[in-house]
Amino acid sequence: MPVKIMDTKQFHIRPPIDLISRFEATFRSYPDFVVRSPGRVDLIGTHTDYNEGWVLPAAINRYVWLAVKELPTPLITLYAESTGDWQPDTPQVVFRLTELEHKKTLGGDPLPEWATYAAGVAWSWQESGLATPGSTIMIKSDVPIGAGLSSSAAVEVAYAAAWAHITGWEIDRMELAQLCQKAENNYVGVPSGLMDQFACTFGKKGHVLLFDCRTHDWQPLAFPDTLAIIVADTGTRRTLINSHYEQRRAECEQAARIIQQYAPDVRALRDVTLELLAEHADEIPGPAYNRAQHIIAENERVLAAARALKAGEPAVLGTLMDESHISTRDLFEASGLALDAMWEASQGHPARLGGRGAGAGWAGCMVFLAEAEGAADFADYLSRRYNEATHQTPTIYALSTASGVQVFPSRGW
Repeated sequence: MPVKIMDTKQFHIRPPIDLISRFEATFRSYPDFVVRSPGRVDLIGTHTDYNEGWVLPAAINRYVWLAVKELPTPLITLYAESTGDWQPDTPQVVFRLTELEHKKTLGGDPLPEWATYAAGVAWSWQESGLATPGSTIMIKSDVPIGAGLSSSAAVEVAYAAAWAHITGWEIDRMELAQLCQKAENNYVGVPSGLMDQFACTFGKKGHVLLFDCRTHDWQPLAFPDTLAIIVADTGTRRTLINSHYEQRRAECEQAARIIQQYAPDVRALRDVTLELLAEHADEIPGPAYNRAQHIIAENERVLAAARALKAGEPAVLGTLMDESHISTRDLFEASGLALDAMWEASQGHPARLGGRGAGAGWAGCMVFLAEAEGAADFADYLSRRYNEATHQTPTIYALSTASGVQVFPSRGW
């Protein structure tokens, strides 16, 4: 399905109150249109995406917003509004679309990290034979940076949707997501899977998405309004570039390669059973063996979680989320002190159903499933208990599922 401009009245959407006025004041012109791209939360499926397994994400109602104006010259001008805990050192950046390989600003300085996502998406389009139009873009976001809610994928998908809209490309949404993944992998330098860009693109309000990362088959699963998604931000941060992400990915690939010597049909850990893994325990180094144990069991948990949602068994889904967190902590070693403290603090509340680390792990946010009627009390309980244990005050979000990326007219709000 191509990206199309949407009727704002149909969706009752409002951009950040000062986005358009700030664009006018900064650039002395009015934006042509506005883009809204959601963050995402993964209910279950830790590190299964790049192992060609299954994931269960949902787009969420925390957004990256772009105000966009087309330019007749091959330049991209970006202006990033400070939001929350993010204060960019260089809020305005200009770069040439004809010199993307240099990763330099128009003045010859290295692109700041936040601007490489725009340059990377432009580079990815050009590598695929699609010309990227010059544009002036103001960015505002309430997706926490580095918290495991896919702020990078949200902004990549937003840029892609903006340029697709300007040029009128009838681009398939899965191709759009894949080109954004290519930008993150090959330009920004993060070897991520496709889950994040997929969720930001295909999100469906009132649903979570069961996604097969090998075949790209997917199905929306209704998320009942008797359940609430509570995200607890510990305030700790990591980036995939400087975390242990690449090491964990290499360990998974190492385990798969060893087993492949005896089972040629194995392409990735998705194809390995716990029984087959155990047969070769003596040949696989301990860390790689533990990572593989987690991935194989986690794939089973994702499919079991989907069955639980279909069967109307939220307690089962919550238990699977807890099992996921324990496995991520003990076998994959991708948790952290703050995440574990938050998980422990959540225990004992009657509305709590389960919880796990969001995103790649190590730092950032925990995601909890709770009964909607007791969700507000659970959030208070969680905040108080975490503060008592760590003397830190977390930020707690009660989130809703959301639609994927959309383009809106800039006037008529």
